[in-house]
Amino acid sequence: MGDGQKADRARIAVVDVGKTNIKLSAMTLDGVLVESLSVHNEVRPGPPWRQHDLKGISGWLFGSLASLCRHHPLEKVVGTGHGSAGVLVNADPDETSALPMIDYEQDLPPAIRDGYAPLSGDFFDRGSAIMLKAAHQARQLYWMQQVDAERVAQARWYLGLPQYWAWRLSGVPSAETTILSAQSHLWNNVRKQWSPIVAGQGWQRLMPPFHPAWGTLGPIRHDLARRHGIPEKLSVLTGGHDSSLNLYRYQAAGMRDACVISTGTWIVGMCAATPLDQLDENRGMVLNSDVTGRPVGGVLTMGGREFSHVAGQGQEETAADAALVSLLIERGTFALPSFGDDDGLFPGSAGRGRFEGPPAETPAERKALAVLYAALLTTDCIDALNEDGLVALDGTFLRDPLYATLVAALRPNAETVYNLDAYGTASGAALLGEHETRDTPAPIALSRPTAFAGDREALAAYAQRWRELAKRNNLQQGKTSKRNDR
Repeated sequence: MGDGQKADRARIAVVDVGKTNIKLSAMTLDGVLVESLSVHNEVRPGPPWRQHDLKGISGWLFGSLASLCRHHPLEKVVGTGHGSAGVLVNADPDETSALPMIDYEQDLPPAIRDGYAPLSGDFFDRGSAIMLKAAHQARQLYWMQQVDAERVAQARWYLGLPQYWAWRLSGVPSAETTILSAQSHLWNNVRKQWSPIVAGQGWQRLMPPFHPAWGTLGPIRHDLARRHGIPEKLSVLTGGHDSSLNLYRYQAAGMRDACVISTGTWIVGMCAATPLDQLDENRGMVLNSDVTGRPVGGVLTMGGREFSHVAGQGQEETAADAALVSLLIERGTFALPSFGDDDGLFPGSAGRGRFEGPPAETPAERKALAVLYAALLTTDCIDALNEDGLVALDGTFLRDPLYATLVAALRPNAETVYNLDAYGTASGAALLGEHETRDTPAPIALSRPTAFAGDREALAAYAQRWRELAKRNNLQQGKTSKRNDR
């Protein structure tokens, strides 16, 4: 081992599968990023459906893992990813898949949409409403079965994304609670049993044994290691759902009941203290799991898409001006949900977003309005989770300092902190490597927002008026949520 590797603290590789990009990172066991590689997660046209290029990703991943192992003294590898896809495989882990992996952002054939809905069970069986497009592992497997029942009958396992890559690396199939509780519609995490659709469709034989996210499945497969030059001593962990592992980062730091709001394309709120009987699927509320299997209340809204609709183009790198926020509040300029094709917290609002009051006149004013709107959506997420204590904010919205300031000002009687790390999911995944041996809280850098310089009473009155207008806007449309019809 060279001098560079002697000083190198990277011990675990993290495979982070996002919808747009896939990252492979060398991390320390306390969650610090040392090196990261990435590749575009390519989607190809069908038939029989739009599909991800698993063969191309495999070549990149195995080669990149070998490269990272040459540069860092890595001992373990773990996967994380979104919960909106499953992969059907045969018995041989050298085969890519039994049928192509479905891109969840495509429209469903009407027969699949209509045939699936009556089979999906109650809220706890699903963990969510029936969501947009081709989301949900159960619905994707149903689609596969309708298109090619013979291949489904011949297949051996149906795996979540992190467990798919763990299987390709180790040859050991696994099921895991956080990924199955991420609106897969396959697992009822409250009752700790497979959802009725599994037995109803004869899928029990495709469901692998459960392993904890931190569990060691085994070493990397000998033939795979030899072909790609990967050290055979590398241990493969089960892995888990991206948002759940981001939550785990806070739990590992001693914040067991943390309420975490992660921001990006989606605003994702997760709170273990939320009473399960308060989860309202018609308001974008969901049921997730932490790594121990404890049910965790959640809420989803496409905050990033909403932000872009309001902000427009050309202001991505420009910080919002607090004085302009105060001006918009004084004028009574509002952005009302929802501009995108998701209802979010406001049933029936999809595609009906609008502006009220004097319009934002400049790009800078639109950026200020977008940040204010994002803060209002965030506080509504927090309120939906019934959280009046400590809330931690992270993700892309924190690039604008005014966002955290406004969220904190909108909840003046509670504590708000934020984390600026851009790799929270990978950090949480890396912390799994010492889950069973960690005896002190994991480090995490938390900051408190600066105080809002404007009129707090005016901000509170504006927020109250915004909620009234948002509800009135939806009632005037005379329509209800379309979630369960999608």
